[in-house]
Amino acid sequence: MTPAIDVRGVWRIYETAAGYTPALRGVSLTVARGEFLAIMGPSGSGKSTLMNILGCLDRPTTGSYRLEGIEVSDLSEDDLAHVRSSRLGFVFQSFNLLPRATVLRNVMLPLVYSDLPPRDRELAAWRALRSVGLPEEHYLHRSNELSGGQMQRVAIARALVNDPTIIFADEPTGNLDTATGEMVMRTFQRMQRRGKTIVLITHDPEVAEWADRTVHIRDGRLFSDEEERSYLAGLARAEAADGPSREGAGASSFSPDPAQRRTKILGVPCL
Repeated sequence: MTPAIDVRGVWRIYETAAGYTPALRGVSLTVARGEFLAIMGPSGSGKSTLMNILGCLDRPTTGSYRLEGIEVSDLSEDDLAHVRSSRLGFVFQSFNLLPRATVLRNVMLPLVYSDLPPRDRELAAWRALRSVGLPEEHYLHRSNELSGGQMQRVAIARALVNDPTIIFADEPTGNLDTATGEMVMRTFQRMQRRGKTIVLITHDPEVAEWADRTVHIRDGRLFSDEEERSYLAGLARAEAADGPSREGAGASSFSPDPAQRRTKILGVPCL
């Protein structure tokens, strides 16, 4: 079966006043249909850039990205907009809801430019809200009258209203307490059981454990769980090896830059 996402050798290079800056370095990634994938990485690692490319919000500088068998580089801007509105759903940490609009109207927003009559849009929004487990008595409330967990459920319902095949979630539990975050993650699991492909960005290992598979991104490169453990173990060994020499040499001794140690361990070039 054709994978939902198939990325091969993708680079994303930005031109800045200081020169050219690579945010992604030869990234390759395959996500099966119906898979729940977590992408972990520290700030500045390239995970947001990768999410923007996977979500067709940005284009790679070089490399290939096939979305459900379609080469994204062959699509026009209008084609990309159609793909985003019909095949992809997005959930963000900050919810991005209209505070004074009702829950139902917020979920109906992605259908504004569709050919559906108003009654069918409302029915689709109602079904999406039911699917995420939000009680009906909240549907006519304004979104700013809801709790954080309820707002995130509304945001997930909005991502589902077009019946997308792939859902991208960027730190969806970042603004939530532990219990509410668990409720949101169970909602994603239900979506997966209904055949949706989930790609989630997080910095929290406990959130990543909900996924079928986790990949790690550092310095614009992807690593598997095993490679990440090897990387961290190598850093620990390097720190331990440097410790005694630094203590004996005093404060004026030379301390290797962490980026240089990373280069020795994994061959990742320093910027």
